[in-house]
Amino acid sequence: MTTHGTDRDLWIRRYHPAEQARTRLLCLPHAGGSATFYFPVSRALAPRVEVLAAQYPGRQDRRQEPCIDNIPELADRLFPLVVAEQDGRPLALFGHSMGASLAFELAGLLEQRAGIVPAMLFASGRRAPSRFRPQDDVHRRGDEALLRDVRQLSGTDDRFLADDDLLRMVLPAIRSDYRAAETYRPQRVHRVSCPVTAFVGDEDPKAPLEDVRVWSEHTSGPFTMEVFPGGHFYLTEQAPRLIARIEDVLTGLPANS
Repeated sequence: MTTHGTDRDLWIRRYHPAEQARTRLLCLPHAGGSATFYFPVSRALAPRVEVLAAQYPGRQDRRQEPCIDNIPELADRLFPLVVAEQDGRPLALFGHSMGASLAFELAGLLEQRAGIVPAMLFASGRRAPSRFRPQDDVHRRGDEALLRDVRQLSGTDDRFLADDDLLRMVLPAIRSDYRAAETYRPQRVHRVSCPVTAFVGDEDPKAPLEDVRVWSEHTSGPFTMEVFPGGHFYLTEQAPRLIARIEDVLTGLPANS
């Protein structure tokens, strides 16, 4: 399997290279999100953990590229790049919202196709893969309805949402990501063998606690669920606590995961 360095640089961002880090963490953004969302996580964990962040096409410096509107294709595109990144150190995956579904799909592909079992899968702010809701159709609605949903989740700066020029640039990526998240149905991957830790806000309208608990049925490994105060973007308000918890979990992993 061959990959080009430029492809890896496009898809996987490394803000604080840390070759001496014992563990690496690949972070997968939410719908409408980008790799830069995880810059503070990388800064906080370096040099103890090397953080890699995925950058999807259709946004920021990749805005001229077509968006990818389904989880399996995103996983297929990331898969060879992640395999090429393997250097013997344990690799954990962290995904928030749509990113959690992508992390699950990617973890399954790594295991099935490359024999690589992630050291941990952190699923944040997302219902279990089998708990999809057919009524979720925000991606089909008009721009105002889509933006209303984005605003209600409080994950985007209001000043950004008030800038019409910026909105015209990012709306296609947001809509594409919403479609990927809302239409995802696990077909190739139903269960992984890596441990799963689910994080969720106690007032998250997108991830009811009873649906988050069902992540336990999607792993044959250990499962842990931790609830934080907050809504869908609890992780911005609870960032120091969440980052500390992630590091605690990663520190406890065996070196040969």
